Amino acid sequence: MLKRKELSENMPADEAIEIGILLALVGGFLDAYTYILHGGVFANAQTGNLVLVAMNIAEKNFFKSLYCLFPILAFFSGILITEYIKNHSTLYEEIEWTHIVIIIEIITLSIVAFLPLILPNGLINIIISFVCSLQVNSFRKTQGMPYATTMCTGNLRSAGEHFHSYIHTKDKEFIKKSILYFIIIISFCLGAVLSTILIPVFKEKSIFSCCIILLIVLIIMLTRKTSQQ
Repeated sequence: MLKRKELSENMPADEAIEIGILLALVGGFLDAYTYILHGGVFANAQTGNLVLVAMNIAEKNFFKSLYCLFPILAFFSGILITEYIKNHSTLYEEIEWTHIVIIIEIITLSIVAFLPLILPNGLINIIISFVCSLQVNSFRKTQGMPYATTMCTGNLRSAGEHFHSYIHTKDKEFIKKSILYFIIIISFCLGAVLSTILIPVFKEKSIFSCCIILLIVLIIMLTRKTSQQ
């Protein structure tokens, strides 16, 4: 019991399970948000866009291919920015580079909330792709285990892998890890549910829900950072 408590206290603030749950809520919300409001696309991951780029090149639809390339470039630029922040962050001792990323996410999504729906869907999806890349590259572990908060495929694979290991070995640590991944997956789905409920009422302003959740994430991280000092 003492060992588990020590591990929890020494764990980086951004790896806390409550952080993972809240960020997964945001990830699910944003995926449903772009699908419902902005052209029926999932902007969080770029596999589909890469396939569309290749398909359009094969069909000689070069303009459409270029159109599908922009979200990929936005995602890639988000990765570069997070790496730059991580390697060049020299703010106050209390401020981690991940705190800066969360603040950027909040500001960016707040801007999206005020963009009119008459704007091209592609523009909004590019911005959401950028935000998701910031998040997925900055928060890679929960409880010391690799995971993602803006997509579920890897989490589902890990949940299945650890569940099989538990069946094979009866080691309870494996089932605990599998349950943890399922918690993240369920949180992602709940974010999509929340988005689907709020969008008919608040339209584009519903994305403020993500800003509120991210603000809670920031407060938790700052609180844990202070308590660990």
